[in-house]
Amino acid sequence: MKRSNGNKKYPLAKPNIGREEIANVTKVLHSGILSLGNFAKRFENEFARKIGTKHACAVSSGTAGLHLALLAAGIKDGDEVITTPFSFVASANSILYVGAKPVFVDIEPDTYNIDPEKIEKVITPKTKAILVVHIFGQACNMTPILRIAQKHKLKIIEDACESLLAEYKNKKTGTFGESAVFAFYPNKQITTGEGGMIITNNQSINALCRSLRNQGRSPDMKWLNHERLGYNYRMDEMSAALGLAQLGKVDKILKERANVAYLYHKHLLPYKSILSIPKIAAHNTHTWFVYVVRILNRDVDRDKVITDLEKIGIETKPYLPSIHLFSFYKNKFGYKKGDFPIAEEVSQNTLALPFYIGIKEKDIIKIVVALIKVIEKNGKGI
Repeated sequence: MKRSNGNKKYPLAKPNIGREEIANVTKVLHSGILSLGNFAKRFENEFARKIGTKHACAVSSGTAGLHLALLAAGIKDGDEVITTPFSFVASANSILYVGAKPVFVDIEPDTYNIDPEKIEKVITPKTKAILVVHIFGQACNMTPILRIAQKHKLKIIEDACESLLAEYKNKKTGTFGESAVFAFYPNKQITTGEGGMIITNNQSINALCRSLRNQGRSPDMKWLNHERLGYNYRMDEMSAALGLAQLGKVDKILKERANVAYLYHKHLLPYKSILSIPKIAAHNTHTWFVYVVRILNRDVDRDKVITDLEKIGIETKPYLPSIHLFSFYKNKFGYKKGDFPIAEEVSQNTLALPFYIGIKEKDIIKIVVALIKVIEKNGKGI
């Protein structure tokens, strides 16, 4: 680990890469087949088996996957899709890609997932789907969401990009809707560098996504035979090879990430009057994408805390800004502060702590002590 001014530096995240990943990528490079090869097919097959779905379609990113999932669901210009404002911006942007309107619903104050009790109030004749986002490694409260969707004949698409193998009532994320999307950016539970996966039990959706990711190529995959408007959303072989190796040890990865979360729990619990630590909802199995804490004293400047920690080598980030307050969304839809107060309050006061395999308990203690010290300093106005 690099050192700066005598302080050990703690990045926010880093991937867990070993010899298996290097060996797989090297095999691809030696093969000379860098795209549309067997590693992508193997990754898809193993991923579908692991989740428990019939089909998996590898794509270039989670964002690309969401775009194609919405297209495959028939979402189009003028439609409305209900989703959360507390997410990475791609979930809402993907709805705009297909010409539809994202309709936001505020979040639960504890899990930070979409609040099912507020969904039905915003349903209109234009509403066609609910895009649920399983945030930070924790599933949404799916029972009432499924009930609402069935009542109003709405499709469910899952953004499970942050919640690989998380469970709700012993059922895995990605298996509730007609399709779901996972992502493999380097800070995710497993990584392909850049990449994503669309999963579904519907053969027609799978076939359409496979065509759309490859420039709209026809089902027979004949060279340069394109029957619809498509995109270059393919996953390359190096990424797939990396993902296949990561998937082979995902259970070990998740266990070690859970242990890091436990150590943070252990050493932050004495400061529960200062910080709110992540809460796991009943019936949920959490798979820990990030570890996010919320500063309870609203007089403390969260951004100043982040800056002060960075000065001593501890990287933290705000997680997450509320999408509706980005200038683009305010200008386009007229959103303003106060529209979704719970999401806004969480956005203003949360930060993600360094979280990765290999961080030691002594490091976590150091981070916690520094965090509390900085918060107390800022709370006193020093």
